Amino acid sequence: MLHSRRRAVPIGALVLGSLFFLTPRSVGTPAGAQPADQLVPSPSAGVLTNEARFPAPADLSRVQTAKAPVTLRYDFDSGVGKPIADTAGQHELRALGQNGGTLRLVPGGTGLAVAYPDRCNLPKERDCPRAILEGQRDDSLNPGRRLLRYGASVLMTHADLADGANVVQKGYSVGGVSQFKLQVDHRQGHPSCVIAGTRARIYRAEPQINVADGQWHDLECNRTAERLTLLVDGLPQASVPIPKTLSIANVEPLRIGGKGPGLGNDQFAGEIDNVFVDIGT
Repeated sequence: MLHSRRRAVPIGALVLGSLFFLTPRSVGTPAGAQPADQLVPSPSAGVLTNEARFPAPADLSRVQTAKAPVTLRYDFDSGVGKPIADTAGQHELRALGQNGGTLRLVPGGTGLAVAYPDRCNLPKERDCPRAILEGQRDDSLNPGRRLLRYGASVLMTHADLADGANVVQKGYSVGGVSQFKLQVDHRQGHPSCVIAGTRARIYRAEPQINVADGQWHDLECNRTAERLTLLVDGLPQASVPIPKTLSIANVEPLRIGGKGPGLGNDQFAGEIDNVFVDIGT
């Protein structure tokens, strides 16, 4: 969706925008036009039902990489009660939660965004509500050494910050798994792009910019052959060199809002929209 750089209206305050205002058919309505009382209402906001993880694929063969360019977009505008798929109707995601954690579709801009659980301040982290979106294993989203763009729009306040807040990721940066990730970590509200191959070194582009200011911000990570660059609202803000040989390929699914629903998941708090992954040549 397109955003107006302001916090989305809470569900309880939704009066305009998600409903059609119907008027009786006038005498001048063209023949064959659809009556107003048959118009389909806009996609609805509400709570996403938590589901079980996708089952492991039957074919557990070795990890593959993308064979062709990939373009993936999630705008979350289909509303509750429908599968969470990309704009092409593919790459379905499921809502996963623990300890009562749930995700909500909330209105904002011209459509809907995903609202995550509020930042938890319970004495024991294991008691905190957690919720993420997770896909299934999809090796077509492994860029290998290809050009890569990925990112999302985020809306956060200072109260949403924590030591870890993962926005979108595939894989892990440790254990030789390999990874690409976008995050907003620590109390400074700095976004950062992270990529890692199968070796120990982790590459991170992080600017000295606070995006947890109650406004929508567009965050993009751009991997070329030799650099990783973070763009904030379309402007390059941080960049680091990377080796040409770095390859990202793993069996992990695409995840949005955390590295899993379990303890220590680097839970995101705030709202996420317009998630994208572009794998080039």
